[in-house]
Amino acid sequence: MSANKTVLENGVRILSRRIPYARSVSLGVWVECGARDESPAQNGLSHFIEHMIFKGTAKRSAFDIAKEFDVIGGQTNAFTAMETTCYHARVMDTHLDTMVDIFSDIFLSSVFDPVEMERERAVIFQERSMMEDSPEDYIHVLSENAFWGDHALGRPIIGSPENIMTFTDADLRHFFQGLYQPERIVIAACGNLEHDRLTELTAPAFSGIRSGKKMPQRIKAKGRSGVFLHPKDSGQVHICLQTSGISATDPRRYAASLMNTILGGNMSSRLFQEIREKRGLAYSLYSFFSSYTDTGVSGVCLGTAAAKATEAVDVFFGEISRLKHEDVKVSELRDAVEYTRGNLMLATESVDNQMVRLAQNEIHLGTHLSVQEIVKEIEAVTVEDIRALANEIYRSDPMTLTLLGPLSDAAPFENLLHSF
Repeated sequence: MSANKTVLENGVRILSRRIPYARSVSLGVWVECGARDESPAQNGLSHFIEHMIFKGTAKRSAFDIAKEFDVIGGQTNAFTAMETTCYHARVMDTHLDTMVDIFSDIFLSSVFDPVEMERERAVIFQERSMMEDSPEDYIHVLSENAFWGDHALGRPIIGSPENIMTFTDADLRHFFQGLYQPERIVIAACGNLEHDRLTELTAPAFSGIRSGKKMPQRIKAKGRSGVFLHPKDSGQVHICLQTSGISATDPRRYAASLMNTILGGNMSSRLFQEIREKRGLAYSLYSFFSSYTDTGVSGVCLGTAAAKATEAVDVFFGEISRLKHEDVKVSELRDAVEYTRGNLMLATESVDNQMVRLAQNEIHLGTHLSVQEIVKEIEAVTVEDIRALANEIYRSDPMTLTLLGPLSDAAPFENLLHSF
C-alpha cells in the first residue's frame, strides 16, 4: 500500500495511506519538537503543552472536547518524546470530518487558560509521583540522566518539580508559538479515507500557520561512564546498563534491531534464557535501543533481589561479551529475522501502528519505506554485521550502570564495569 503526500505552501506535510478493509481512521498531528528542544528553564514545557492542548479553545471547553470525542466513540491521546510531540485519535471512518475539526481547533486555537492550567499542574504532579513510584519506569529517567548528564537528553520529559510549579500560561504560549513551526508539523492518517478529502479538511486551518523564530539548533550529546547508585527501600534492585547506540537514520539500524532481539528482545533471547529461565534471577528483563536524529543509546534493564544484583550484572556483561567475541549462530540470526518479520506484518493490521510508522518515516527519512523494503534490508544482515556492531557499541567508555533499590555499596558494580 503506497503513501500519499501533500506539502502546503507553509511547509506543513499531510500524509495518508488508505486501508480499504479498515472501518476506522487513525490520525496524528506530529510536531518535530520535544523535550530535547528545551533549555533547562523550559524543561517540561513540551509535556505541559501536550496536556493543555485538550483543555479548552475559544469555542470549546475542556468538557466539550472530551464529550465530542466520546459521542463519536473516538479514542484520543497524546505523548511527548525527546524530539517529537504527537496528538492522535482514532475514530470510525464516518467521523473523519468531526475528528479533523476538533483537532484543528485544539491545535490552532487553544487558549491555555490559567484556571485550567492550575488544575492540570496538579495532575502533572500526580503523573510524576506515579512515575517515581514505579521503579520499572523511574529507572529509565535515572539512567538517562546518568548517561547523558546535563544534556537535554538527560533531563526528564515531564520536567523538574520547580519548573512544573512555576510555569505560567505566558510561558506555554511563548514556547508553543515559537517552536511549533509549520515546517515541523506532520499530519499523518491511515485507514479508510481518501487523501484528497483529508487534505481538503486540514489544509484551510493548517495553511494559516506562519513561521516564527528559527528553531534552536540541537547539540549532539556525548555519553559518560560510571556507576550511579540510588538507594531506595524496596523489594528489588532495578538495574539499567546504558552505552552507545546509533541514530534513527543509521543504515545499521536493521542489524541493531536483530542484535537486540538476539540479546534480550524476546523470550528466547540469550538474556531471558540465561538470567530468568536458567538462573531464576529476574522476572522482568529486556534489552533495548533508543535512537534520535543524530545519536542513540543501547541498554539492558532488569529487576532482581539485592543479594543477586552483582550476579545478574555479571551475567549480562558476559552475554554482551559473547556478542563481541563470537559470531552469533546462523540459526539465531534466522530466527531473529523471522521474529522481526512477524512483528512487522502484525503491525500492519493496526491503523494506529501504520499511522505512527508513516509519520516517523517522514520525520526521520523524508520518505516512505514499505514493509517489503524493510524486510529486504533485514534479510541482508549477516553474522559479521552483528559482531562488528556489537564491538562498536558495547564499549566500556561511555557506559553507565544505574541502580535503584536497597543497596548502599557501589564498589562491586564499579569493579564489574571497570573489568568489562
